[in-house]
Amino acid sequence: MALNPSTSRLPYPSPAPSPPSLSVELNLGMTTPSSRIAVLASSRAVLEGRLTAGTLVISQDTGKITSIFHSVLPASDFPAGTEYIDHSPYILLPGLVDAHVHLNEPGRTEWEGFWTGTRAAAFGGVTTVIDMPLNAIPPTTTVAGFKEKVEAAQGKCWVDVGFYGGIVPGNAGELRPLVDQGVRGFKGFLVDSGVPEFPAVSSTDIALAMAALSDEPTTLMFHAEMIPPVTDSVGDHVQCSLPPLAPIGPLNEYATFLASRPTSFETYAIAEILSLAHIAPHLPLHIVHLSAVEAIPLLQEAMANGVKITAETCFHYLSLAAENVEHGDTRHKCCPPIRSKSNQQGLWEELLREDGCIKTVVSDHSPCTPNLKLLPSSIRYAGSTQFDGDEQRKGDFFAAWGGVSSVGLGLSILWTEGQPRGISVEDVVTWCCRNTARQVGLEKEKGELAVGYDGDVAVFDDEGIFEVGEEAMLFRNKCSPYQGRKLKGIVRETWVRGWRIWERNGDGFGKQGPRGQLLTRRRR
Repeated sequence: MALNPSTSRLPYPSPAPSPPSLSVELNLGMTTPSSRIAVLASSRAVLEGRLTAGTLVISQDTGKITSIFHSVLPASDFPAGTEYIDHSPYILLPGLVDAHVHLNEPGRTEWEGFWTGTRAAAFGGVTTVIDMPLNAIPPTTTVAGFKEKVEAAQGKCWVDVGFYGGIVPGNAGELRPLVDQGVRGFKGFLVDSGVPEFPAVSSTDIALAMAALSDEPTTLMFHAEMIPPVTDSVGDHVQCSLPPLAPIGPLNEYATFLASRPTSFETYAIAEILSLAHIAPHLPLHIVHLSAVEAIPLLQEAMANGVKITAETCFHYLSLAAENVEHGDTRHKCCPPIRSKSNQQGLWEELLREDGCIKTVVSDHSPCTPNLKLLPSSIRYAGSTQFDGDEQRKGDFFAAWGGVSSVGLGLSILWTEGQPRGISVEDVVTWCCRNTARQVGLEKEKGELAVGYDGDVAVFDDEGIFEVGEEAMLFRNKCSPYQGRKLKGIVRETWVRGWRIWERNGDGFGKQGPRGQLLTRRRR
């Protein structure tokens, strides 16, 4: 039996003639003989970044991993009555940290909410979500708005939830107090966000935010689209817009929409952000949902020059392509847009580079009610009736709300698309667990299976295949471009802080109720 070399000798030596002592002193406290523990084992687990056999001992009192062994210990090595499961041959992964989710509560709970959104996350092995500052009402741009959101989340979260703050014109004085309240980072839009309560920021607003946050333990993030000085595209509204004065084709054809939001939107915005980075040279900057490969050289050059900037991309940019979008299928509409297959390949290549600028993959789950998608009757979707409004607006990519629903499907999407490209489960852990945790300042408690970390575990069947139907879309509105797709990789169980909260082939969510915690401790 090989012990984790990073720990002191911990309990449960094997073999043992009798149940070994449970007393072991760790930085997080003392585990006593009366402590409740859960033991998860498997012939395959991602420990310290590599795939190996492993046994995890998790205190259900503290929620922390207290011991790790690089072998499968038998149940007989533990006290009688211990909750013990050998999950072989499934893989024990750290619970995913989805660092970009719109839960929309309070204010727009008909779109999503903490209860449904976090259940959907748990279905897919996501044990931590970070909620965006919009599209809730009020947005998280003030301390008062933050407190209202935290109050709305009480008792509704099946997984752990952290929160971002927002930067909008005039709220620079709220940013440091929001850091003190525990927000994990800040997001601003360089174009209209689509909701009036979250307006776009100017370069002056960004400079004020950078100055306010320059010495704070946080991350400043941007929706990086911006209208270049000369363009034949549409206006700057992210979600809905008037069509171009001279559209290249019908408004229900995806190519018409894609041409209206060229890659120059992203490169121009990123260049503007980089021009301001000197104001706060120590402040981490981050580009959310990077879509255009043309922006990658700008980011690479900035990183080489010492600018602290990273980018994320999304499951939909790595799996959906413009060439495959049917006429009127506005479930694919988002901003920045889903681009070509060749663009998608470029994103994959950058993601797979060890020193690439794309460090994380997230869902950007941005739902709405199905009627806002304006789907034509030819597009069937689960769980609702068709849009019954103005017939001429059906399938209009410009009038439809933008956003892709996918929370809880991301691990399977990434695994399916990554198989032909030779990705490993260790890669998935890097992009969706370790790096996302680091992005939001949770790298000492989330994103790893290690002693002292939270006992958040996804039990992953890497060979299982399922079709995305209504039962796989646990988010509130079952309107997603992934409906009907076959995906490889099934999460069999999800554990949060040592407690099983989701079981695919058993009791589902059981009867114990939500156990997620709100992550409101000040970031360090």
